[in-house]
Amino acid sequence: MSSRPSPRTRETAWWPPVVAIAIAVALWWFATTIVAGAGSLIRDFAPQEVVPALVELFERGVLLPDLAASMWRLLVGLLIAAVIGIPLGLVIGLNPTIDRAVRPVTQFLRMISPLSWAPIAVALFGIGHRPVFFLIAAAAVWPIVINTAAGVHAIEPGYLLVARSMGATRRERLTTVVLPAIRGHLQTGLRVALGIAWVVLVPAEMLGVRSGLGYQILNARDQLAYDQVMAVILVIGVLGYLLDSAAQRLLTTRRRRRPQGAPAAPETVPVD
Repeated sequence: MSSRPSPRTRETAWWPPVVAIAIAVALWWFATTIVAGAGSLIRDFAPQEVVPALVELFERGVLLPDLAASMWRLLVGLLIAAVIGIPLGLVIGLNPTIDRAVRPVTQFLRMISPLSWAPIAVALFGIGHRPVFFLIAAAAVWPIVINTAAGVHAIEPGYLLVARSMGATRRERLTTVVLPAIRGHLQTGLRVALGIAWVVLVPAEMLGVRSGLGYQILNARDQLAYDQVMAVILVIGVLGYLLDSAAQRLLTTRRRRRPQGAPAAPETVPVD
């Protein structure tokens, strides 16, 4: 049975989000315009103040360069996390002895807030891009490691035994059995890592860099331009939503392209 929505469902699916957004904006306006008293600082955060501030940031030529700088740091940090996290997750998943050995260490490290590493990152790498890269990678690596290892653990042991009995080498078992089987878990881990990295990015950009959305929030605050602060927060939220939606759409599209009869990767991702 096909799970695709009917044309009528697709036609009517747009209005619930639109209504929810309209209600949220109305509540935002009511809280910052009606509830807030005259002369209150909260009025600077009202939507009718934020939209002109957003236009001003764009016309000053600072918004797009800050967006580009933030996206560059996000991409590099995620790439570092993937380069470290995927091989580490494979090793942990494929070797029970290593899994038992490193489990206390990995559980300890992943429970530490990434921002608590900020003083160490600045001491080691100085001011600039590198401490931001470090903090993003430190935040994003653990979802990738955990989901990769969970995907390996979810593989039916018989598949590996059959491949081994047919004379497949370790590399062949990895490329033909393990990696295709963990694709769903790996994509989920990357999506979770993207969300965490985006949350960590903004405070990480408050460590002395001279560009990025986090820097722009501090710069606007120092100028007491709270309408611009709220404008940048709005940009962060919208862009984060678009990034997550793009990752979700990519994940859904690839799963739909899975050949008929191919085994689907389990959806459930264990915490430990």
